[in-house]
Amino acid sequence: MTNPSTAIQDRAALVVGAGDATGSAIARRFAAEGYRVVAVRRHGDALAPLVEGIRAAGGVAEGWACDARDEAQVVALVERIEREVAPLEIVVFNIGANVRFDVTETTERVYRKVWEMGALAGFLVGREAARAMLPRGCGSIFFTGATASLRGGAGFCAFAGAKFALRALAQSMARELGPKGLHVAHLVIDGAIDTDFIAKNFPERYATKAEDGILDPEAIAAAYWALHQQPRSAWTHEQDLRPWIESF
Repeated sequence: MTNPSTAIQDRAALVVGAGDATGSAIARRFAAEGYRVVAVRRHGDALAPLVEGIRAAGGVAEGWACDARDEAQVVALVERIEREVAPLEIVVFNIGANVRFDVTETTERVYRKVWEMGALAGFLVGREAARAMLPRGCGSIFFTGATASLRGGAGFCAFAGAKFALRALAQSMARELGPKGLHVAHLVIDGAIDTDFIAKNFPERYATKAEDGILDPEAIAAAYWALHQQPRSAWTHEQDLRPWIESF
């Protein structure tokens, strides 16, 4: 773990982009390990089931609204956590922003919005996390990437542009902050995830769940927890997670 302690309950974990699958699973995992979890998405009321579930299981959680593209909101978010919840020790940036358009059909508005969600928001969250953690000399900042972080694909010019930028941000932050005690990592999530969206829209792919052909959100969350536990002498910066069925 980045900062071994018997008082984990006195530290906070922030999940930005706590959607119904991966983000929620990550929030549940860190809450189960004793962290005070703050789950964030643009519409805070959508977080009620997640927060209620964590509390029912004996964990501590808050669900707050925040538009991570807005600098003032991100600054206020981190300040509030430090003031009202606990010192931040783990921050996960998990906003997706996946859209598909032919390049000739990609409007300026679409490209800008995807970049703001996938890249600018990642910078703002990462910067504020670093500002909070650096005085303590410990903490983990993890960014969720995708196949598009490594290669562009037809129809994904906006998404790949944002994810490439997020990966570059993670690399730069790792080199700058690693020597100062902060563990920065980038996770490439490559493949379909077990969600209602996949079940409804890609039933043939979802059928491969029986043979572990799609990613289990709880297994993804376990990987984030394992990264956070790594000693500084053997930190992982980039990790790929994909089902065996996925080509790469």
